[in-house]
Amino acid sequence: MNDEVQTDSAAAEEPVVSEQEAQMAMEIFRSEQKLIPAALAGFVASMVGAGIWAAVTVATEYQIGWIAIGIGFLVGFTIRIVGKGIDQIFGAVSAVLSLFGCVVGNVLTVAYFVAMNEGVEFMDVVSQLDFALSYELLVSTFQIMDVLFYGLAGYFGFKYAFRELTQDDFNRALGKSF
Repeated sequence: MNDEVQTDSAAAEEPVVSEQEAQMAMEIFRSEQKLIPAALAGFVASMVGAGIWAAVTVATEYQIGWIAIGIGFLVGFTIRIVGKGIDQIFGAVSAVLSLFGCVVGNVLTVAYFVAMNEGVEFMDVVSQLDFALSYELLVSTFQIMDVLFYGLAGYFGFKYAFRELTQDDFNRALGKSF
């Protein structure tokens, strides 16, 4: 009997949302999504992450894998905050931008070391980069661990890109107050 009372009181504390109410709320949440601003903010975050990736790799002369996780988190969290996304497209955009941040970080790192070896300014090397040269640099410096790092960035970018919905969010969307 004591278990029944606890179950009943626990059920009384948590408001129940019907399937129809949940669908209505989800439509409201979808109307609040902002994919383009989220993608633009995610791009900026990926470039910040790329700069961090390159700076740490240059400073340590070693790729540190947790930075890929950090890039994924940074991009995903930025997309979550700006985009308020609940649809899968937000995760996909975040994963791609996280991966892009790691790739750009690697290209910047290689450009730095090329500049140092050739005795030229870093920005002179960067200004000469195009897609073909960047691809060539990536291929020539590729290591199998890059796959792991890129995968981690994409995974964490996807994971953190989605809005976390709370009971308060549902109550607000449905015009309920408890």
